[in-house]
Amino acid sequence: MNLENFLENWGNAANTALGFFWMALWAFILGYALSSMIQVLVTKKNMQKTMGKSDMKSVLFGTFFGFISSSCSFSALATTKSLFKKGASFISSMAFLLASTNLVIELGIVISIFLGWQFVVGEYVGGLLLILIAWALIGLINPKSIISKARQKLGDSEKEKVDSTPISEKIQNKTNWVKIGKQYGMEWKMVWKDVTIGFTIAGIISAFVPDSFFQTLFINTGSGQTSFGFFTLLEHAIIGPFAAFITFIGSMGNIPLAALLFGKGVSFAGVMAFIFSDLVVFPVLRINAKYYGWKMSLFILFLLFTALILTSLMLHYSFDLFNLIPDFSSNNISKQDHFQIDYTFFLNIGFLVVSGILIYLGFYSKKKDISYMKEMAPKSPLLEKILKYLAFVSYLWLAGGILVKYIFNY
Repeated sequence: MNLENFLENWGNAANTALGFFWMALWAFILGYALSSMIQVLVTKKNMQKTMGKSDMKSVLFGTFFGFISSSCSFSALATTKSLFKKGASFISSMAFLLASTNLVIELGIVISIFLGWQFVVGEYVGGLLLILIAWALIGLINPKSIISKARQKLGDSEKEKVDSTPISEKIQNKTNWVKIGKQYGMEWKMVWKDVTIGFTIAGIISAFVPDSFFQTLFINTGSGQTSFGFFTLLEHAIIGPFAAFITFIGSMGNIPLAALLFGKGVSFAGVMAFIFSDLVVFPVLRINAKYYGWKMSLFILFLLFTALILTSLMLHYSFDLFNLIPDFSSNNISKQDHFQIDYTFFLNIGFLVVSGILIYLGFYSKKKDISYMKEMAPKSPLLEKILKYLAFVSYLWLAGGILVKYIFNY
């Protein structure tokens, strides 16, 4: 590759990354605003009681509480640990964890923008399948001793005061809107590095990585989404989580990468496995080991990895049966003109105003001294420092690419 080709690809990579983010900006704001409102206004009264058994009711409550929670994996891990420590059954805790990373509103909105409604349906149906398969595996294996030791490691839980104030009263309280603003700011604080790096990597892959790489990594790509054999689909479903592990970023940042994979011809099963993989990467394994011990952590890894492979295969064959798998060749998001005066432009402007209002309420209003902190899983300081510097490098890369493309006309 000569210098001119590199500069042209650099400009295209930066333009594509920023275009991807522009496409999704309003969805991020809407999703995190809704998530923040729900977490502040919706009470989790009697959660310990309702999630304390391994029956259908407890699993449903765990799924529902996960649905109304944040999509951040580190937040989900911390809340799952707290629920389990307070007496929630292991399966209802796993239901919460899987729902909070696969059934949340903001994730579905972003998937619809980059991949289409079929993948949104796959995400939500797949999230439920993940929970059902995990439930079945837990019942089949019956790991009572591992669960008991994990509870002992966590120790006793402190009692918390229950807030039974109705939502109709909470929504009229100015203090709660300050809390919503603070939670909204925290949602962005939790994901800004992942989103920055994820969208930058998506742009780089789009401009620099040839199709032959994906054809080597995912066998038989480009042959049509309904023509894959079982072992090819199985390979795609297994490689998907490893590809997610390499990127090291969360589900929200991985969506544009998933769209690129699908556009390169990776099967529906492989793309869904990639999207479902944010809970089987090493940082999550390490955090679970810190909470519950390595035996439980490895068991959770086995449980989720097995469930996501089975779920991805079931989704592929089910969607193929009803001819619902879209044509991968129609997914050319990297070639779209993202910066136009269209509905995306007006949605972004409108939601940027909403974002400004929430940030003002949370951090600049007269009630800014109100504290509202959400429990987070213990992140690796080294990893966080690496991600922060990578995010700053990403900003420099994007700025340089835009200069190359629009100032120097490459």
